[in-house]
Amino acid sequence: MPIVNKQKQIKEIIRCGKDPVYFINKYLKIQHPTRGLIGFNTYPFQDDCLKQFVDHRFNVILKSRQLGISTISAAYAVWLAAFYKDKNVLVIATKLAVAQNFIKKVKISIKSMPNWLLLPEITANNKQTIEFSNGSQIKAVPTSDDAGRSEALSLLIVDEAAFVRNFDELWTSLYPTISTGGRAIVLSTPNGVGGQYHDLWLKAESGENEFNPIKLPWDVHPEHDEEWFEKESKNFTNKQIAQEFLCDFAASGDTYLSNDEIDWIGSCVRPPMERWGPEMGVWVWKYSLSEHKYIVSADVARGDAQDYSTFHVIDTNESEVVAEYKGKVPPDQFAVLLAEAGKRYGNALVCPENNTYGYAVIMKLTELGYKNLYFKNEKDKFNALYGLGETPLHKIGFTTSGQSRSQILTKLEQVIRNREIRVYSSRLYEEMKTFIWKGSKAQAQKGKNDDLVMSLAIGVWLFDTSPVNSKHAVDINKAMLNAFAVNTTDAGAMTSPWADKAVNPFKPIVISQMPESGSQTPYGDFSWLL
Repeated sequence: MPIVNKQKQIKEIIRCGKDPVYFINKYLKIQHPTRGLIGFNTYPFQDDCLKQFVDHRFNVILKSRQLGISTISAAYAVWLAAFYKDKNVLVIATKLAVAQNFIKKVKISIKSMPNWLLLPEITANNKQTIEFSNGSQIKAVPTSDDAGRSEALSLLIVDEAAFVRNFDELWTSLYPTISTGGRAIVLSTPNGVGGQYHDLWLKAESGENEFNPIKLPWDVHPEHDEEWFEKESKNFTNKQIAQEFLCDFAASGDTYLSNDEIDWIGSCVRPPMERWGPEMGVWVWKYSLSEHKYIVSADVARGDAQDYSTFHVIDTNESEVVAEYKGKVPPDQFAVLLAEAGKRYGNALVCPENNTYGYAVIMKLTELGYKNLYFKNEKDKFNALYGLGETPLHKIGFTTSGQSRSQILTKLEQVIRNREIRVYSSRLYEEMKTFIWKGSKAQAQKGKNDDLVMSLAIGVWLFDTSPVNSKHAVDINKAMLNAFAVNTTDAGAMTSPWADKAVNPFKPIVISQMPESGSQTPYGDFSWLL
């Protein structure tokens, strides 16, 4: 029955302005796919989301599909814009159709409100924008480089953030628009590990930023039982199930290694016992033993770009990585590091990549007088062509090509899958999580690195194929190490923009109670309605 008494209407306005859960359940409707226009009777997990939207300035939601979280976010935006003046709500969607669908949900909610409750008039109404006479507006736009850049936002909603193109750059440009008191809701199903949405979620879980984490797997919905799950997921792949239902980052991505293999690497991670070299970039887990043989494999970079020069020291007797380097130094300095590492490990066999800058490293190593360099016998194609014999050429280092790259990565996957080598590095672990398939090529996820992966792949290949260092001569079936604590001291190469306190000063927040009296709320004064 409609409320006609003026005093009762005022009381109802006050109650709705303070409590979005009450307002949405009492007055809003939604478009059900089979039952048509029905009352918005929220479930407990949806009520909890709404309360956390009020209690926390920043919220990040990791969710399953078919939970109505986008619809809840639309209703929340309506509540904020209708009851508070000058609220600028911006929704960032993956594409135009998704943005327009969000506004459609907003319009359905507004249309369901009684006239006496919707006091501000609608002054603009199109497929992407709703504007009110109280100065508030709700706008939904597809992803673009300049989306919302010049606006001062009261609420930013990023829908399916894990799938938004260039999300890290987008956030960098959008954060200043909410830095003076605005709020943010970032929601998505997972899309593999390593992206900015993944980084945001991990830091929210560990309390390293100001985002309040809300995890919503499929079974939070009271109507979703095992029978429902089996029916809904039967036509999905394992990856799709992880993405759409399980809130599983690792299994939802196209990682080169399986989820079990990545987890196993993570279980072996432990802090180094020593660090040395430029910026303490050489990490050491075990010292040299006189009776053991070692190899050093290296991936070479220019030294001043995004890529890193890396090397691994592998103990061929124990089938384990005992030291590694990751850093940015010029090729000649990298050669000095390689020579030093080789000497520290019993004049180990050193095998650098010989492409481009690798050649400069090899020349410097020979200049330094380091004798134990890996070389491969190759036929002299010129002599063979002109019938001058097949005198072998001694080619130092490893030659990376499309074919050889595929071969060494295949060998690396095999060795890790069979638990035939132990690695302890948190830096390598992080790279493995973001080493993905892109089409038919395995490579680092955009914005990430795979230099340690490639260095280890060269080392594993050398370990397996070099006649004098064949892993078949050692016991590869020795027991693997148990789980170790993950090292978190690497503050250089893998630091996320989300951790930049100057740009994004996130801090943990304690859930507070909603205001019980008065017209003041976290959003300001809504007494203008009365």
